[in-house]
Amino acid sequence: MALYISSLNSGSNGNCYYIGNENDAVLVDAGLSCRETEKRMKRLGLNMRKVRAIFVTHEHADHIHGLTQLVKKFEIPAYITTPTLHEGKLRMAEHLVRTFKPYDPICIGTLSVMAFPKFHDACDPHSFTVTDGQVKVGVFTDIGAACKHVIHHFQQCHAAFLEANYDEEMLDNGRYPIHLKNRIRGGQGHLSNVQALRLFTQHRPEYMSHLLLSHLSKHNNHPQIVEDLFRRNARNTKIVIATRYEETPVFRIQKPVQLMEKKPQPDTAPLQLALF
Repeated sequence: MALYISSLNSGSNGNCYYIGNENDAVLVDAGLSCRETEKRMKRLGLNMRKVRAIFVTHEHADHIHGLTQLVKKFEIPAYITTPTLHEGKLRMAEHLVRTFKPYDPICIGTLSVMAFPKFHDACDPHSFTVTDGQVKVGVFTDIGAACKHVIHHFQQCHAAFLEANYDEEMLDNGRYPIHLKNRIRGGQGHLSNVQALRLFTQHRPEYMSHLLLSHLSKHNNHPQIVEDLFRRNARNTKIVIATRYEETPVFRIQKPVQLMEKKPQPDTAPLQLALF
């Protein structure tokens, strides 16, 4: 069994991540236009008709720009919390709007999707993991700090989309006004390269095969800086930069052979953890 993943786009100009198997798929966020989403999926050989649901992390425009059109055109249900729906001023057919609760698994065909809360300056932000029962992939972007929820799920992933938004020196010396710099690095904004690296090196499982570094800032980061930093610490994990300009290839994620014989452990009950 395997999951197939791709970043269709990652950055402040639009975010959209594809996770699926041979039969079913989901999108996490829909920040590209409907037309551009279709175009990029077609280039990758991915079929929109396999997409059974779109999961929304929060209401910022770079995560919901194409949502209503995708939902309408393909009759795909959108999983979104009520506060996010209202704050995003989204209008969609009622029968295609579904809600979710953190740590409450949602079955989407042969996939199971779980939401968990995170730090970000949005009204009700969540991240997600997707599993087929054997392989697990997580989306860890738009995170102000790596809280216990994020760490817990990152430790379980065979592959992850992980935010590495800014280089601290570039942000300090850059042209952004001080209030925006403070918003980005203030614990409710984004992860720096160093913060993302710390999460990766301290909490990745040995079986993590792919790390897609995501949501890089256009003005406060550079792909080469991020790639060099992480590849020095990658060991057996493939490092990929998910850019703001084009889709990544489709990567096949599977359980390592040496783990095939082991009986998979079920998820534990929801963590009773404070975000702080």
